[in-house]
Amino acid sequence: MMTVTEQLRVIEEHVVDLLPHDELVKKLERSLATKTPLRVKLGLDPSRPDIHIGHAVVLNKLRQFQDLGHNVVLIIGDFTAMIGDPTGKSKTRPALTLEETRENGRTYVDQAAKILDMMRTEVVYNSTWLDSMSFKDVIALSAKYTVAQLLERDDFTKRYRGGEPISVHEFLYPLSQAYDSVAIRSDIELGGTDQKFNLLVGREIMRSYGLEPQCILTMPILEGTDGVEKMSKSLGNYIGLTDSPRDMFGKSMSIPDILMPRYYQYACFASQDDVKAFSDGLRNGSIHPRNAKVDIAKRVVARYHGQQAADDAFAEFERVFVNKDVPDEMPEYVAQSASESLVDLLVHKQLAKSKTEARTLIKQGSVQLDGVKVLDLEHSVDCTTERVLRVGKLRFLRIRPQ
Repeated sequence: MMTVTEQLRVIEEHVVDLLPHDELVKKLERSLATKTPLRVKLGLDPSRPDIHIGHAVVLNKLRQFQDLGHNVVLIIGDFTAMIGDPTGKSKTRPALTLEETRENGRTYVDQAAKILDMMRTEVVYNSTWLDSMSFKDVIALSAKYTVAQLLERDDFTKRYRGGEPISVHEFLYPLSQAYDSVAIRSDIELGGTDQKFNLLVGREIMRSYGLEPQCILTMPILEGTDGVEKMSKSLGNYIGLTDSPRDMFGKSMSIPDILMPRYYQYACFASQDDVKAFSDGLRNGSIHPRNAKVDIAKRVVARYHGQQAADDAFAEFERVFVNKDVPDEMPEYVAQSASESLVDLLVHKQLAKSKTEARTLIKQGSVQLDGVKVLDLEHSVDCTTERVLRVGKLRFLRIRPQ
């Protein structure tokens, strides 16, 4: 292993909170002296089946701990996901079944393998211990934390003051997540900055069970491609780890210019010195914004698909958007009749979520047939010959006749 100072240099890079620092130093010193790796925990909430590059900010830090020689424990919160993490939510989340959360959890593990060394990753499901707890056990756990302490969390406070209902089971979420730390005896727990409260609860619950409390480490929340909200599949502003190279490149090119330094830092994982040089270059004009964005997009694609895929995605992007061409490969649809409603077609092929959204896209001039904008809401597509339907900048559909 590296020295404590060398490890801290890696661990502290890009981190927002590292608490308590002196306790982490002692843990690292003991780890070196006894040649015992630390147990580093990350919990994933599989309420949705996809991981995006926002999640990768924390996963990459977890990989760094692996590279430093420590043991990584990836906890799939299949049981806690049934409760639903209330963090940042203004209302109670709908419940999921254990089967749904477990299925989502399996896809999480497959996607996390793009970043973690799974041969050195311990994967556990928290239903293993939470599902077997008796009501007596739950009461004992609940007795270790007060309602006043739980109401210190910002989202609970806002909902309480605003008269929004808070279900009792939502109070159990941070306690259940904290018990995960007890179950695996974690030394360090990672999470986004929005998880800081939950991670701190873990320290107190571990202490109440007579264990040495974990240190906590939080990473920044990456904004989505809209530049406003945090990255989320439900908001449609995400870049998924399973996105094709072409989609990943195109989405990366769509980020606002103001976000480029943050994406260079947290999506490309550039060093602090490189990020400073990148930001300075944008400010003084020595780096052109478009070239900077291309660099980001190629780095993101190369990280998850390889350098050749990144080069190919760039070449296709140039051909489609600079030369106004269309891609060679795109989804295909065999028409069911000689003529089909454009609105119905957009919805049927999932190019729009609803007829209302389809009509909005048409009104905005975002829909083209064979390179020509269609503004007629009642337009019927002639499907007797091959057509290319385009929605926005990135979505294409080849329509073939029967």
